[in-house]
Amino acid sequence: MNVKVARSAGFCYGVRRAVDMAEQAAAQGPVFLLGHITHNDHVIRRLEEMGAVTISAPEEAPQGAAVLIRAHGEPDGVYKALEARGCRVLDATCPNVVRIHDIVRDAEARGRVPVIAGEADHPEILGILGCTRRGRVVADWDELEQIIKKETDFLGLPLTFVSQTTAILTNWEKIVENAKKVCTNAEFFDTICNATSKRQSEALELAGQCDAMIVIGDQKSSNTRKLTLLCASRCPVVVQAERGSGIDRAQFGRIATLGITAGASTPEWIIKEVSNKMSDEIMEIEQSFAEMLEESFKILNTGDRVTGTVAAITPTEVQVELGVKYPGTIPLSELSDDPDVKVEDLAKVGEEIEAIVMLVSDRDCVVKLSKKRLDADKNWETVENAVENKDVLEGIITEENKGGLVASVKGIRVFIPASQSGKPRGADLSEMVKTRVQLRITEVNRARRRVVGSIRAVAAEVRAAAAAAIWDNIEVGKRYSGTVKSLTSYGAFVDIGGVDGMVHISELSWSRIKTPSEVVSVGDPIEVYVISFDPEKKKISLGVKDHSQEPWTVFTEKYAVGDVASVRIVKLMTFGAFAEIVPGVDGLIHISQLADHRVEKPEDVVREGDTVDAKITAIDEEHKKVSLSIRALLESAPADEDEADEAPVEE
Repeated sequence: MNVKVARSAGFCYGVRRAVDMAEQAAAQGPVFLLGHITHNDHVIRRLEEMGAVTISAPEEAPQGAAVLIRAHGEPDGVYKALEARGCRVLDATCPNVVRIHDIVRDAEARGRVPVIAGEADHPEILGILGCTRRGRVVADWDELEQIIKKETDFLGLPLTFVSQTTAILTNWEKIVENAKKVCTNAEFFDTICNATSKRQSEALELAGQCDAMIVIGDQKSSNTRKLTLLCASRCPVVVQAERGSGIDRAQFGRIATLGITAGASTPEWIIKEVSNKMSDEIMEIEQSFAEMLEESFKILNTGDRVTGTVAAITPTEVQVELGVKYPGTIPLSELSDDPDVKVEDLAKVGEEIEAIVMLVSDRDCVVKLSKKRLDADKNWETVENAVENKDVLEGIITEENKGGLVASVKGIRVFIPASQSGKPRGADLSEMVKTRVQLRITEVNRARRRVVGSIRAVAAEVRAAAAAAIWDNIEVGKRYSGTVKSLTSYGAFVDIGGVDGMVHISELSWSRIKTPSEVVSVGDPIEVYVISFDPEKKKISLGVKDHSQEPWTVFTEKYAVGDVASVRIVKLMTFGAFAEIVPGVDGLIHISQLADHRVEKPEDVVREGDTVDAKITAIDEEHKKVSLSIRALLESAPADEDEADEAPVEE
């Protein structure tokens, strides 16, 4: 006979935690268990032998005694009664049950009616009902449907649906599916324990693969009975047994494959007992369970890295199943350094989570964990490895100090000297605060928590790579979008993405300018094209002027002799003034043509930069020269005969 044991069989997180707490408390002195800690007489008897006493009501507890609340939880009134007797409460309520208590309290505070799917007489349900005055319990959809038929106003009520943690998943799904169709104001919370869902799904899958199934658990155990019903839907032969002694092997006949599962109240040693009895390969089974048991008692030490499964999330902690004797807990303060992060973003029930062991408490029967510290360790490892691997990391500049900048890289403080900021000497570094930067780690001393980085190193590498790409693909006439990097008296240096090129002042504008600053400033974006380049000398000559629009052509297409133009005075000479007609074309206004009276000096009537109207009196196509006259536009007497003839146009 081939024997298969469900992996999730046996104690759930909540029951194991409660039993461990009871054992630890009993070892330290008298402890009173309020109600049966689990639906398994064998476990209860073992605890009684250790000194634990089971009571049924708070009044049975001696004054000041230690009283353990089982995983099922209790109504609020029980806690008040124990407090009144001065009892020390050891609360082993399953975190999943605590969540349900919180949901129904919140729902009732919002004026809603809690609807709880489960067994009305189950201790967990009784505890939940103790947190609400209006709560209703339904076993399945049929029972809820009867309420709907009898109470005509029920469908219009604001309803909040939750389920017993050990409810049958298919029952809950049917309630949700049908209630969503008929209830006008309902909200639903899936509160079935992940371990329960997993146990049920594994049992169903196993039952479909086996000729017979044994479901181990106490007859009083609700979740064991549910497992039996589920297995019976997939397997022809299903037997429920409390111990191996209650099983007659002969009743299974000559079957090929036997499946074994167990309720949440069944300890591992009983599962092993049944497996040994039914298996033809006892040694293999014993070895398997020996390994399981050894694993469950594995010793953890402070600083160990562990991986577990999230069993539950509460407002104050994350509960983790570690596969060892004690469960693990991660306080919210140890989840993350980010104050804005949500718990749901970091942990979800059923998912694996890594953490570092902070403390193993035999007194509290728990392993205290920290995800935050593990993340910090990993981040330090990343930073340390970045030095050797020459990795580029991203950080956020958080502050400026006397010597440079401080960046946060994966939560680690990195100092960046001013010389490594990538900014010129004397630049205002405060402008970089709150910006994201790429940097290389140059020094790490974890013991001193000292990390030094360089933005400049990354920027230099990026620029070098960009420069190489430009030189590989540069050609005359190619256009680039650049940035004005610096200005000189003879032109402007432009960064075209890793390489600087020179735009001569004569190439900045068709207009006559004295300095580059008249048309561009440092930091300006600018469109340029390549005039020439020398790869050996690493020099590039750039242009801005559009040579496809030759200025003289533009002028002749727009103006003729006799036309009046608005011109700008660009240069004064002793014999007159030069004025820009269109960018790139100047005309001469002779001193005799500046006014309708005698002018001693041009500056007596015009200044550089003035805009005036002038008549075009002559155009020399061959030499591309233009004569202008202001006098011709003025209503005045003809020019004095003794005035000199118009001087030739000259530069």
